[in-house]
Amino acid sequence: MPLPSAHDVALAAERHTAARLLLAQPLVTGAGPHSDAFPLIRRHADWLAQRFQQVFGYRLLVEASYARLFKAGLGPGSGHRLERPSTGTPFSPRTYAYLSLALAVLVTAPEQLLLSRLVADLRAAAVDAGIEIADTGRQGERRTLAAALRQLVDWGVLVETEGHVAAVAEERAGEALLTVDREIARAVVAGPLAQSRDGADLVRRAADPGFGGPRTYVRWRLVETPVVHLDDLTDAEREWLRTRQRREAQAFSELLGLEAEIRAEGIALVDTEDELTDLHLPGTGTVAQAALLLVERLVDRLRPEDPGHPAVGGRLVIGVPVPDGLLPALLDELIEEYGRRSNWQRGHLEDRDGFLAAVLDLLVRMRLMAPAGPVRAEGHGLPEGYGETVADDRSVTDVSQARGQGRTDGVWILLAAAARYATTVAVKPRTDQPPADDVSKESPR
Repeated sequence: MPLPSAHDVALAAERHTAARLLLAQPLVTGAGPHSDAFPLIRRHADWLAQRFQQVFGYRLLVEASYARLFKAGLGPGSGHRLERPSTGTPFSPRTYAYLSLALAVLVTAPEQLLLSRLVADLRAAAVDAGIEIADTGRQGERRTLAAALRQLVDWGVLVETEGHVAAVAEERAGEALLTVDREIARAVVAGPLAQSRDGADLVRRAADPGFGGPRTYVRWRLVETPVVHLDDLTDAEREWLRTRQRREAQAFSELLGLEAEIRAEGIALVDTEDELTDLHLPGTGTVAQAALLLVERLVDRLRPEDPGHPAVGGRLVIGVPVPDGLLPALLDELIEEYGRRSNWQRGHLEDRDGFLAAVLDLLVRMRLMAPAGPVRAEGHGLPEGYGETVADDRSVTDVSQARGQGRTDGVWILLAAAARYATTVAVKPRTDQPPADDVSKESPR
């Protein structure tokens, strides 16, 4: 078999770079922070559009000044939230409301307008939509509005020609001249707005894989979440993954340079270049440091002394319940040992309930922990007609009944992927060799 030529290697590298950028940044502009790679996207637009459509069912739109990859959702509770860059604070529902109202105004706005005019039009749009918004003269409300407008600047929908959108948050609201890119404004929203009855229906419809069915939805989960455990999937999805996991691993490696880590409990796609994730653990900051220490101690406390093979007797352990009271007790230990000498934020140390909630939020988003308790769902909360009704509790599970039954609300589950953060690893000799493509007989974490 002949070796690839230098031209073929360079071509593959360019396509690889462009595909990874679009996956991480679905909106790339020619004048934005990733402008240096924008020519690669335009150069390989046809190939990228074909591959994203074939593999994920994603539509790619490439214009002269921007490229937009229209990605799908994963259903209720599975989105990638927007955050304020300066603080990392998640957008509140009101921030999203301002963002949506501003987009509704800007798709038909003049090419240039004053900041004060935009705010007035936004308030008028809220009245037309029957949305009650608080007085924008209040300091907190002005900051919320400024955060929404700042996001539009970051996306390239607004250009600060004179002044800054932050002026709206000043004590005496300042003025700014803004230039509007109506094309980008129209391209921001990816979901099926025309068919949706309300916001919740939009979220459900945006996660419908359509004719792609289990194949497409599993690929979305693999590439959009840190790890996919078997009890994230319906029976049909799990069966498709079991028979295709090796080929899927090769496809993700070729398209995006991701390495598949396949275990009995599920699959994680690992980015060795650390470019495609918006979550990092280990990470910087008080919450990330505490989360890493907490999960290490949970693994140490809760891992069975002799777990044996995870699928013995047809039972597959996806996670283990965390005893009541253990989480706050461990956090108190960590604060005493590390909090003050590591200069953890005083606000977190003084509000331990809020601190624990923030730590658990990060671990849930990393798919290392999950709340127990069955939640009835029509195939991931998708529109009627897709999937089956299952109990989604992400707890200790069986292969034959991967959703689990009868968990108690309020119980937390330490998921299998958390074992990657163990401080010590014991490797025992194997007495059997599992078939290469049998997901239920892979080595345990």
